[in-house]
Amino acid sequence: MALHMLTTIDNPYDPFMQYDEWLQFDESSGYNTTQYLARLTLSSDSLSDVDQSNAIESAIDEIIRENINGMYRKVAAPPEYREDVVA
Repeated sequence: MALHMLTTIDNPYDPFMQYDEWLQFDESSGYNTTQYLARLTLSSDSLSDVDQSNAIESAIDEIIRENINGMYRKVAAPPEYREDVVA
């Protein structure tokens, strides 16, 4: 499960808890963040789920590192979305 997601600083919706609203705002604003992230993620059908998650995390980190205009931010998953948190 994703530990982080990429969003823009002006998107008022939580991409974990309000994904549909978050996506609608993102696309109507012309950001297309999910497509941008997909272009930078080195993925393959042969990757395990863990390796795929690591590839997404790496792409998010790259976007944040190169975030020249400051419009992107990385948000952490709430505890209920994290598999490594024991209730």
